[in-house]
Amino acid sequence: MSDNRFMALALSLGRRGQGSCWPNPAVGCVIVKDGRVVGRGWTQPGGRPHAEPVALAQAGEAARGATAYVTLEPCAHHGQTPPCAEALIAARVARVVVAVEDSDARVSGRGLAMLRGAGIDVETGVLADEAARDLQGFFLKTDLGRPFLTLKLASTLDGCIATATGESKWITGPEARREVHAMRMRHDAVMVGGGTARVDDPSLTVRDLGVDRQPVRVVVSRRLDLPLMSTLARTAKEVPVWIAHGADADPNLLKTWEDLGAELLPCEAHGTQISPVSLMQALGAKGLTRVFCEGGGALAASLLSADMVDELITFNAGLVLGAEGYPSIGAMGVERLGEAPRFDLVSQSAVGRDVKCVWHRVEPH
Repeated sequence: MSDNRFMALALSLGRRGQGSCWPNPAVGCVIVKDGRVVGRGWTQPGGRPHAEPVALAQAGEAARGATAYVTLEPCAHHGQTPPCAEALIAARVARVVVAVEDSDARVSGRGLAMLRGAGIDVETGVLADEAARDLQGFFLKTDLGRPFLTLKLASTLDGCIATATGESKWITGPEARREVHAMRMRHDAVMVGGGTARVDDPSLTVRDLGVDRQPVRVVVSRRLDLPLMSTLARTAKEVPVWIAHGADADPNLLKTWEDLGAELLPCEAHGTQISPVSLMQALGAKGLTRVFCEGGGALAASLLSADMVDELITFNAGLVLGAEGYPSIGAMGVERLGEAPRFDLVSQSAVGRDVKCVWHRVEPH
C-alpha cells in the first residue's frame, strides 16, 4: 500500500513538468527512507535536469539504502546529461520502484537491467495505468511520431460557439476561462485553425497564473491568409508562433511571417484543408508531446475525422442559440452512427455556472 502512496506522490510531481519539459517526458521521482520522504524531484523546464538527479540532490547522503519511486524507467543512455540509472547506482539506493518502462529504443529495459546488474532491487508496474496516461504524449511521439492531442470545446447547450451575427464573447463564465488557462499551461502548445485566428484575434497565452514559460502557439492555415497586424503577428518574437501551411501558400506571405518571427511548418493538404495526419507528424517531429486544440469548427472536425483526438474536454454553458448559431464542430460527413468518433466519459463537474466534461477516446478492441 505504501508503494502506491509514494508512487502517487511521484506522479503528482511529474505533472508539474507537463507543458514545460518537452521533448523530454514529464517524470516524477520520490526518494523514501524509513517511511519518510527525503527527496523529491520532477523534470525541469527544457527537459533537464531529469527528475532523478533533482530528487537525489535533495536527499543527499540519505539516499543510501533508500527506495526511489520513479514514474518512468530511468534513462540508460548518455545524452546531454549522464544516465539517471547511473546516478541512482552511484547514490547507492537499495530499491527502485518504476511505474512504466520506457518505449524509447535507447532506454527500453536497459535502465532496469543496469539497476539490477548493480544489485539494486527493482519493481515495476506500480500505478502503471496512471503513469501511462500521464506519459501518453511522450509514448505517442516515440512510437507513432505524433503528440497527444486534447480538443477543447466551449459551447451552448445546443452545441453553438457563436450567434448568427458572430458574437461569441463570452459563452462560458470566468471560472471556465480560468480553467482553460490552467489547461494551456499543462500542454506544450496551444493550437487553433486559421478561421479562429482571423475572427477572434487570440493571444493564446497563459494569463493570470504567474507562469514564466508560455506554450508554443500553433495556427493551422493552408494558404497562410492571416492578419499581419494581429496579436499573434505582433508578438511572434516574444512567444513562439508556428504556422502549419500547405504547398500553395504565397511565398511572399511565407517570407513576411518569417520576418515577423514565426516558424513555418509545411504540411500536406487534402483538398482545401491541411492533412491532420501530416500536421500531427510535423508537430511530433518538432518535439511536441502534448497539444491543446481550441478549434475552430473545421479544424476540430478534421482532427476528429482522422481519429487524432485523444482527449475531448467540453464546457457547456446554460444558454441556447438555436439553428442560426455557429456549430462548434464543422461538417464531418458522418452518415451512420458506427462511423462517428466515440468517447468515454471520465469526469463531470460544475465550473462556475458551466458544466465541464472530460472524455477519452474509445480505443478499438
